[in-house]
Amino acid sequence: MVSARVVIIGSGATGAAFAWRAATSGLDVTCLERGRWALPESTPSVSSDWEVRRITDRSPNPNVRRSAADYPILDDTSVIKPATFNGVGGSTVLWSAHAPRFRPSDFKVESLDGVGSDWPINYWDLAPYYELNDRIVGVSGRSGDPGNPPRTPRQTPPVPLGDAGTRVGAALNRLGWHWWPTDGQLLTESYDGRPACNGCGPCEMGCFTGARASADITYWPKALDAGAQLITGAAVTRINTGPDGLATSVTWCDESGDEHLTEADVIVMAGNGIGTPRLLLASANPSHPTGLANSSHQVGKNLMLHPIAGVTGVWDDRVEGWSGNDAFCLLTQHFYETDESRGFARGYEIQLTRSQGPLLSALGGFGMDISWGENHHERFEQLFGHSATLAVTCEDLPDARNFIELDASATDAFGVPAARMHYSVEENADRMLDHGIASATELLREAGAREISTTRVLPGAGFHLMGTARMGSDPATSVVDSHCRTHDVPNLLIVDGSVFASAAAVNPTPTMQAIALRAADQLVDSLA
Repeated sequence: MVSARVVIIGSGATGAAFAWRAATSGLDVTCLERGRWALPESTPSVSSDWEVRRITDRSPNPNVRRSAADYPILDDTSVIKPATFNGVGGSTVLWSAHAPRFRPSDFKVESLDGVGSDWPINYWDLAPYYELNDRIVGVSGRSGDPGNPPRTPRQTPPVPLGDAGTRVGAALNRLGWHWWPTDGQLLTESYDGRPACNGCGPCEMGCFTGARASADITYWPKALDAGAQLITGAAVTRINTGPDGLATSVTWCDESGDEHLTEADVIVMAGNGIGTPRLLLASANPSHPTGLANSSHQVGKNLMLHPIAGVTGVWDDRVEGWSGNDAFCLLTQHFYETDESRGFARGYEIQLTRSQGPLLSALGGFGMDISWGENHHERFEQLFGHSATLAVTCEDLPDARNFIELDASATDAFGVPAARMHYSVEENADRMLDHGIASATELLREAGAREISTTRVLPGAGFHLMGTARMGSDPATSVVDSHCRTHDVPNLLIVDGSVFASAAAVNPTPTMQAIALRAADQLVDSLA
C-alpha cells in the first residue's frame, strides 16, 4: 500500500475526481476548499425568484455575486467576463453539464495544422479515463457517432430534442451536415441512486433533484467514503517550499481569519484557469522569484476561453424553447476540423440550447430585439416560447496577449492580490466567428425561423478557463509534464484546465476530469 500526505487545493470537477481516485488507492488525502457546501434546498431554481437570483447573488460572475468565498477577478481588460464558483463541487454547481469529449486532432493541432501547441499525450491516453469518469458521473447520450472515436453505451439515453431540436435536426439533415445527440452529465433515467432529470430548465442555477452530475453529489460522497478529508471555508494564501525547492506545506485561513499550516508530501492544484495561476504567482519566494513553478514564465500566460456566439431564431409558432435542460440536446461538428478554404485554422461546433426564462427574455435574452414601452408585452408574446439559440463555440488558440496576472490594487479578505484577466478575441477565432455565425444563420433559416438575431461574443461566457499553466515536454515553454507534475517543483501537480495545451472547440469538463483521474493513477504508480 502506498503512503503519502496529499493536499488538494480546490474541490471542483478535477479536485473531486483526483481526491476519489487517490483516496481509493490508499493515499492520505486532504482537500482545502475556500467555499462551503451548496445545499440542494438552497438551489434558486426551486423558488419563484430564480431569474432575479441568476443576475444577483447566484450570478456565475463572482464580481456580481460577491460571495464571502469569492476572490476578486479584475475583468475590465477582458471582453469575456469570468464565470466561476467557490464551494464544494466548484463551478459544476453553476453548470449546464454539457459534456462532449475532445477529438483526437485536438491534441495535435501544431503537428496537424501548424498552429498552437501539441500536447505530450493523446486521446487514447485519456480514453480509459473518459470511460471511468462517465461511469462515476452518469452520462446521457447515444454511442455510435461516426464522427468521433468509439465509446461504450451511455449510462442513460440522450435528452429529448424537443420541438426546436426536431426542427433543427431535420434542417441539418437537409443541409447534409452531420449531427448527433450530445453527451451530457445529466441523467434521463435513474442511475447510481440518483433520479432522472425532470426537465425543469435552469440547470445553471443548480439541480435540486440530483440528476445533474455536479462534483459535490457524484465524486465527493465516494471520496469521503474512501477516507478523503474535505475542509471547507479554507482559503489558501500560499504554497510553501523548502531549501530543496520542493513543496512542503500550504498556508490557509479559515473564515475567522485565523491562519493554519498543513504539511504535505504532494500538493495538487485544482483551482481553475484563473485561481491556479493566481496562487502560483502569489507564492513567489527567493527560490521561485517569478512565482511558483514559473521558470518558463508561462504561468498565467496563454489564457483560452472559447469565444461563443449566440444566434437566436424565432418561429411563428411555439417551439417550447423554455422546456427541458437549458444548454444542450444536439450538436453539429460539421465545421470542426481545419479547412483552409474557410480562411482560418481549426474549427467550431454548433450546439442547440433552449431559450431563456421570462425575465431574461423580457430583458432581451440572447440579443433579441425587445424594448420597453408601448409594445413591450406584444413583443414578449412574439418571442417567449417561440425561440431557441444556437451556440457557436470557437476554438481559441494560445496567444501571449491573453493572460492572468496579479493586481495588488485589490486583494481578497486575506491579503492575496486579485487576479486580472487580459483577454481579447485573437484573429483566427475572429474569422471563425464570422463563418460560424453565417453557418448558424443558414441553419436556422433552413429550420424555418422567421427572425434571427446575433450576439457576436457572449460576454458572460468565461466558464471555460484553460491554458494558463500548460502541459508540455519542454520545461522552457510549459509548466507541467505529461503526468501533471510541474517541471520546477516535481511534488506540485496541476490537474485543472490550466494545463490545457489547446482549447479544442468543446466544453472542457470531461477532459479535465479524465486528466485528473490519470494524474492520480500516475502519482500512485510513482509512489509504489
